Amino acid sequence: SMASPALLMRVVASAYSVAEKAATIVRNVMAAGDLGIVEKTGANDLQTKADRLVQMSICASLARKFPKVTIIGEEELPTDEVTEELIEDGHCEEILKKTCPAQYTEIKEEELVIWVDPLDGTKEYTEGLLDHVTVLIGIAYGGKAIAGVINQPYYNYEAGADAVVGRTIWGVLGIGAFGFQLTEAPAGKHIIVTTRSHNSTLVNDCISALNPDSVIRVGGAGNKIIQLIEGKASAYVFASPGCKKWDTCAPEAILHAVGGKITDIHGNSFQYNKEVKHLNSAGVLATLRNYDYYASRIPNTVKQSLVP
Repeated sequence: SMASPALLMRVVASAYSVAEKAATIVRNVMAAGDLGIVEKTGANDLQTKADRLVQMSICASLARKFPKVTIIGEEELPTDEVTEELIEDGHCEEILKKTCPAQYTEIKEEELVIWVDPLDGTKEYTEGLLDHVTVLIGIAYGGKAIAGVINQPYYNYEAGADAVVGRTIWGVLGIGAFGFQLTEAPAGKHIIVTTRSHNSTLVNDCISALNPDSVIRVGGAGNKIIQLIEGKASAYVFASPGCKKWDTCAPEAILHAVGGKITDIHGNSFQYNKEVKHLNSAGVLATLRNYDYYASRIPNTVKQSLVP
């Protein structure tokens, strides 16, 4: 008889289906028209009904299947009884067919930490910039992001009535990443993707020091990593403390699974163990290729302003 799939593959396979359910919730809330917007710390830090319902759905669905896994979500929510209609019990068969990398076959539930951003790009969601929005489920072991799922609920939403809307990208270190076409940015071009809503002198000084050919300003960390892996941008640079562990965990796993690199502005790796502070206080630098080129050009003034 076939050995049952390793825990990691079962978690990723479930996270895939849970993310697809999340996308349906995101689209349904938008279609119903009442976003239920709440300001958390200000006009750039919003929470909607979709953030709340999706987080409940993801966390409750995964906790029910994997009760000893630590799950950390972005939103502070009351621990209400979650209604059954929010629970997703399915999994992606395709993922279970892949062989778990040897170094991860013996992982136990209590050794995994799942970082959840139920709706990355909330501000863009409320403004109707729907292609910026992602659902992020990142899986960490030994403090490292080792697997991730990124769902884009509105991928292709402007492609006409017959287009399939939404897609799910997933990856595991040692296996690769799937659900998109890996593409490198144009050779010799320096295209920087950065924040839309958290502009500051520091952010802009850092970008101009890199002498870019062009700058793309979009919302959401998940969306920015997708720009890198699809070759639309050559570096993701964010010289500001706004980003959190649930923003970077899933994207990091997918980027690393295809040979890219993400660090803070100083070149330090992010840690994802359950005790770690949630804020990535020293910003973000990520590339699919040529990381050293960009890292070497970050000004010292910027580094000194951002304390890990």
